[in-house]
Amino acid sequence: MRILFVAAEAAPIAKVGGMGDVVGALPKVLRKMGHDVRVFMPYYGFVADKTEVPKEPIWQGEAMFQSFEVYEGLLPGTDVPLYLFGHPSFWPRRIYAGDDEDWRFTLFSNGAAEFAWNYWKPDIIHCHDWHTGMIPVWMHESPDIQTVFTIHNLAYQGPWRWRLEQMTWCPWYMQGHNTVAAAVQFANKVTTVSPTYADQIKTPAYGETLEGLLSFIDNKLVGILNGIDTDLYDPAHDRRITQEFSAETLDQRSVNKISLQEEVGLEVNSQAMLLGMVTRLVEQKGIDLLLQVLDRFMSYTDVQLVVLGTGDRYYETQLWQIASRYSGRVAAYMLYNDSLARRIYAGTDAFLMPSRFEPCGISQLLALRYGSVPIVRRTGGLVDTVIHHDPTAEEGTGYCFDRYEPLDLYTCLVRAWEGFRYKREWKTLQQRGMSQDFSWYKSAIEYDRVYHEVLGRPYNPQPVEPVAEEVKESAPSPTKVASKAE
Repeated sequence: MRILFVAAEAAPIAKVGGMGDVVGALPKVLRKMGHDVRVFMPYYGFVADKTEVPKEPIWQGEAMFQSFEVYEGLLPGTDVPLYLFGHPSFWPRRIYAGDDEDWRFTLFSNGAAEFAWNYWKPDIIHCHDWHTGMIPVWMHESPDIQTVFTIHNLAYQGPWRWRLEQMTWCPWYMQGHNTVAAAVQFANKVTTVSPTYADQIKTPAYGETLEGLLSFIDNKLVGILNGIDTDLYDPAHDRRITQEFSAETLDQRSVNKISLQEEVGLEVNSQAMLLGMVTRLVEQKGIDLLLQVLDRFMSYTDVQLVVLGTGDRYYETQLWQIASRYSGRVAAYMLYNDSLARRIYAGTDAFLMPSRFEPCGISQLLALRYGSVPIVRRTGGLVDTVIHHDPTAEEGTGYCFDRYEPLDLYTCLVRAWEGFRYKREWKTLQQRGMSQDFSWYKSAIEYDRVYHEVLGRPYNPQPVEPVAEEVKESAPSPTKVASKAE
């Protein structure tokens, strides 16, 4: 079948959150399953730095009284066709933010609809988050094009109805007070990025005022757990880390810890427990919870902490101040750097994710893949991916706590610190996490099932095996990685 992914992000070209990972990885797996999958995304000002883009567009169109062009390329390292929506509003070297964000993404989704109607007609348009929320509304009167709408983060719901009516065409039949409310009503199928999150968003605590509507459309709502590209993120073949290793050669992993301590300016100490965070510095990620307990935890233990991420200025400032107070024990890097992120996954002993809410989460999957034991709050996708460690039964893959309270996080941190002292058991815990299968091949089967249901076709899944050689051959050399490090 012909499937068009429409999204604001697609790794490795444009990535801010988990959406980028999904749109960058899932299409190539679906193509191996026999589907003609293509990606439609904005032509941001920095895209030409990351992939080759033809000078001439393949198609030109108009939407919202604006002219635009569409350029065709390939998603790097794959055979997935990539369509880039070209318009001056996307020339700045940024993805989000700006006073025109609602207008330019509404224009983008309108352009995608025109593209599907007039140039390449898919069987299904797979829409991602509010940026594409109007597409299911417009496709309601196109019975030959079905829509699937994926909620990556319900906290962001797009423009209100009155604003949409100022900007674009709102059909007479449209219902919903904002973009996401309209999208979930008119999409043929609505998915979220984990089964637990699909249940949680039907409650007042997580529904962001849409819990009633989401409960009403429960018959077409399904949670499908995100995966990771296990070929691209493979510690046994990752040239961006200091020492490659596997679950069988885990003793070699200690080289990465020493190297990371040297790189970020921490005291070189192989015996101290090293914690890591790679995250957006926003309230959702539980930074406020961590700040309330970090001083006491640092005073009570000999742990070290490295944080990588950007976000709210308040949280950045607080982390800088803590790093200055605990020189040699805390390092804070307020930037995005994929190479350093990988070295944090590969070099830390444990990985922190005390999230207030988490639709799925990718970081904990990468931490497990690289042998860093997750310390998480049981919410959303963290429930579906991290099993609490029970040393007596020799079960579990990480340390979990339930209530969003400072004491609960502190207790969980102390338990993990105490568990780290038992080196043999900790190594077993690491190996258990590394053996988990979070590849996209499992998730792709569930999406394939959804697509068949939407089209009313019988479903006969075909097994697909990963082809690691493609990614290994396209992996950058250590020299190139060093020269491009941000």
